[in-house]
Amino acid sequence: MAAWAAVLLGATLSIATAAHSATEAQTEGPMALTRDVLGRSNAIVRGEGDRKQKLTALSDLMRGFLDTEALARLAAGKNLDGRSPAEVQEFLTLFHEFFVRTYVQRLLLFDAPDFTFGQEKVTGDTARVATTVVTKGDHFAVEYELHRTPDGWRVTDIVVEGVSLAGNFRSQFDAAVKKDSFTGLLDRLRTKVAAPPDGKAS
Repeated sequence: MAAWAAVLLGATLSIATAAHSATEAQTEGPMALTRDVLGRSNAIVRGEGDRKQKLTALSDLMRGFLDTEALARLAAGKNLDGRSPAEVQEFLTLFHEFFVRTYVQRLLLFDAPDFTFGQEKVTGDTARVATTVVTKGDHFAVEYELHRTPDGWRVTDIVVEGVSLAGNFRSQFDAAVKKDSFTGLLDRLRTKVAAPPDGKAS
């Protein structure tokens, strides 16, 4: 698997500014939205500003593109069963911060790869958008799964070379809960979120 794909999937627990926000593109279809957000992410990475400024701008952009609550619930699976509302809310909040930070840092780490776009498949209120990430000497498939919300289309899962990020997280979460407990999983997420952002500057 390509290095970019491997690092993106390796988001484990062992673990210049955009011209406009993703929410302003809420009337766009899934393909148009995905093109827009990925294009602007590259503009941010290749533009002016230091690493901290780029991280902030990318985070703001992705918060309007990714439905991290839906992704978190998919990733958690049965691990949320029987949890208190407070525990569930903390998990959703921690996962949101962890995933957005991880995804954003991967965009910076690989210095704005190029993207090509395949098919858009819309079925009712769900959609799939096929893309290819092109890096120097390599390329790999990334498919975005989206659903329609009152605010427009939002991504609920990202499938890299056939591997679901939600499924990848679920395997990790299942193992963490089995080895320790749900409270231990929350502790690990708290530690990850509290840690300073890492990765190389662009």
